[in-house]
Amino acid sequence: ELIANQGVGQFLAEVGQLSGRPALVDGHAEEDVEVLLVPSDQLRALIIAEADLGERIVRALILRRVALIDAGASGPVLIGPANSAEVRRLQGFLGRNGHPHHVVDPALDADAAALLQQYGEAHLLVVCPNGAVLMNPTDDAVARCLGMVDSDEHTELFDVAIVGAGPAGLATAVYAASEGLRVVVLDCRSYGGQAGASARIENYLGFPTGISGGALAGRAYVQAQKFGAEILIPAEVESLDCTREGPMGALALRLKDGRRLNTRTVVIASGARYRRPAVPRLAEFEGRGIWYWASALEARMCAEQEVALVGGGNSAGQAAVFLSQHAAKVNVLVRGPSLAASMSRYLIDRLEAASNIELHPYTELVSLHGNPETGLEGATWRDARSKAEHDCPARNVFLFVGAEPETDWLEGCNVMVDAHGFVCTGQRGTNGESDRQAAALESSVPGVFAVGDVRSGSVKRVGGAIGEGAAAVAQIHQYLSGTQTVA
Repeated sequence: ELIANQGVGQFLAEVGQLSGRPALVDGHAEEDVEVLLVPSDQLRALIIAEADLGERIVRALILRRVALIDAGASGPVLIGPANSAEVRRLQGFLGRNGHPHHVVDPALDADAAALLQQYGEAHLLVVCPNGAVLMNPTDDAVARCLGMVDSDEHTELFDVAIVGAGPAGLATAVYAASEGLRVVVLDCRSYGGQAGASARIENYLGFPTGISGGALAGRAYVQAQKFGAEILIPAEVESLDCTREGPMGALALRLKDGRRLNTRTVVIASGARYRRPAVPRLAEFEGRGIWYWASALEARMCAEQEVALVGGGNSAGQAAVFLSQHAAKVNVLVRGPSLAASMSRYLIDRLEAASNIELHPYTELVSLHGNPETGLEGATWRDARSKAEHDCPARNVFLFVGAEPETDWLEGCNVMVDAHGFVCTGQRGTNGESDRQAAALESSVPGVFAVGDVRSGSVKRVGGAIGEGAAAVAQIHQYLSGTQTVA
């Protein structure tokens, strides 16, 4: 498939070349040509040294990746029923990581059906650009086949290891890498965190018309790579070793795949996982009608349907407004009397102005109906005042009921957390050094910092998370230099 024609004086590259990832397209010379090969580290140096030229190059790299995503070109081919949970899972994984892909439904393509039949037990095939065929693969297997993440042993010593690639983690990476620190970012699924799934953020400084969480996260992801941050996604951190008994007296992150990363400091930016309400059969329908985010993929599945959304925060409001543009009706269920205490006024006004959004106060979701094989077929909710129950034929239910901190991986390190599991920072006399006050964003373990939603007392807003990421870098510099004074 022809992607583009390039002529004299033009360049062949896209976003992946910033980090040395495998190319998504092949170049074919129609005649003898002379080309200059620019390695990724030299490309980054050029972009930083020559600001005007760098701006043009980065814009071109981003637009080319966007074009590949829109066309579904140059990425893996997913062969399986378009409405299956497995296909949707991989679509979500690749989509949130900004990787082009294409879905072929065997019900609509005879060749795809024949190929699927050849593999017997396979209900999903992934054909990678290198020709490898994966049967019923995990996200990690697909990522490795595509070269999205390496399998190398990292023996170098990082200055900063950031666990979590949400807004706080990416902000830390951008500021730290731009100031010359050696940075690695790890996330078990995708960049952007929960904010990356927001349909539109309208109260973030500098974007008067709003910006989607995915677009904001995507720009930060490219920006971090531009400054040389190494990003490993997916890479799951199992534990943090704070004994400093390893090489060079470093902290150590142990990954699920057995690798170990040594670092002088760690930034906990692992955010929070979606809270799951106590509703019978909930787990059976996750990925089959139960969703914890509302992206374009889920919105398309709700076209002209009635849906339910549980939650009263800003994320819930953004999702409800977004879904109302696709669904026939959006039922918003909240336990309290109104949205005033938990949602920004501009979002409340949007919900009230939408003719196909109905608010149900004092209401909770009580049961789900359907077959896990074919998906959710309906939901029941109850009015806490009258005890009356209502059955809704919603095939899609969205849950935005808060989150719990992702701090299980810290258990062996004695990092102080509050009663709810969020990381405590800036505590005097708890950081193991009696003559040193912990920095405002430093945990009870010296050299271990926390930013964003995972931190106790944080404001749980994108702007606040980004601000904390920037502030943490100044405190990291002070820690690394041995300065006792904390700004």
